[in-house]
Amino acid sequence: MKIVDLRHKDFTKDEDIQKLIKRSEVDFEEYEKSVKEIIKNVKEKGDKALIEYTEKFDNIKINSPDELVIGFEELEEAYVNIEDDVRNALEVAAERVMDFHQSQLENSYINEEEGIILGQKVIPLEKVGLYVPGGKAAYPSSVIMNAIPAVVAGVKNIYMTSPNPNKYTLAAAYICGIEKVYRLGGAQAIAALAYGTETVEKVDKIVGPGNIYVALAKKNVYGVVGIDSIAGPSEILVIADKTANPKWIAADLLSQAEHDEMAASILITDDENLAERVHDAIYADLLLKMPRRDIIEKSLNNYGKIFIVNNIEEACAVANFIAPEHLELVVKEPFSYLNDIENAGAIFLGEYSTEPLGDYVLGPNHVLPTAGTARFSSPLGVYDFVKRSSVIYVSKKGFDRVSKIASDIAKAEGLIAHKLSVDIRRKD
Repeated sequence: MKIVDLRHKDFTKDEDIQKLIKRSEVDFEEYEKSVKEIIKNVKEKGDKALIEYTEKFDNIKINSPDELVIGFEELEEAYVNIEDDVRNALEVAAERVMDFHQSQLENSYINEEEGIILGQKVIPLEKVGLYVPGGKAAYPSSVIMNAIPAVVAGVKNIYMTSPNPNKYTLAAAYICGIEKVYRLGGAQAIAALAYGTETVEKVDKIVGPGNIYVALAKKNVYGVVGIDSIAGPSEILVIADKTANPKWIAADLLSQAEHDEMAASILITDDENLAERVHDAIYADLLLKMPRRDIIEKSLNNYGKIFIVNNIEEACAVANFIAPEHLELVVKEPFSYLNDIENAGAIFLGEYSTEPLGDYVLGPNHVLPTAGTARFSSPLGVYDFVKRSSVIYVSKKGFDRVSKIASDIAKAEGLIAHKLSVDIRRKD
């Protein structure tokens, strides 16, 4: 993990910051060809292609398409058989996530003026597909975070795909009311949800994180279906002053580094002594105890940075430039700097607001914009599972009020048929 002094530099041109920002700029060409071939085969061959890919990539022998489906009974069995404390934890988390997302519900509305009625109708999507990874770890929390906003939005049919889902992932699906799970992963799962097969339902939108094949598959099927985002590797940025506990900060940085080798763990501080103490806490103490030490070390070696700046205001400016997925403000008066943060997926205020609490139980969604997309994107929410239709009614009186305006604009644009459509009503 590298310590970088930014106190006498233009941070926007610093090589280490540029490396962080560009770490998701992978040469997709070698993956793109494979992904497009998989999508084409699933689209053309349906279940037959899914069975072949599931055996090839996930090492699961499938004898018939029925075995791709995990039914409600198996979900219920998983729920019953998990440990009591884990079941309770998942239920509490789901309830808190549900409560938080209720506030995001939008209402349809109607506004009336003389001769004109205008409004907006908010309609939940009918079918949604959730992709839940099943590779390096189990992710029941991802089930909750992806499914609950859809449930709150009123989505009628929620389907889930996951390669080799374990009992915790299946139990979470049961808790969220998902009745059908497909034993599918990778680009083939995305293709199946986008186009449908004899066994897999075609959906209207696909959400959920995955590896580069999943991300590229979502990119390629966008337009056939909606998608939430093209997720990149995870990241945390901690802004801390001299009041921070260095061991706590070190632990927070490790919590993201253990996700994968591409994850970024960043500390920005105005205290050089804190920078050194956090570095020592990682390498002389905490890292030695980590089961996923190999992954963490690779992550920290590549994308672990400690930046020293002049003051906390400058730290906020650097953070806004990086636009991190998770941002922790571990300073004496965190709320006094909240307005200084403009680009972040989630903002954690104070020393006890550690990011993993947000991953699991607090309530806000942990599906967040990554790789700088917090500049223009938001956390997954209820708003991702609805669509909006404009509602328009115009009476004769209302038409007379606005028709000449429309006709004049149509004339200026040279769209004579548009003008005719209006004027023909003015004359009759």
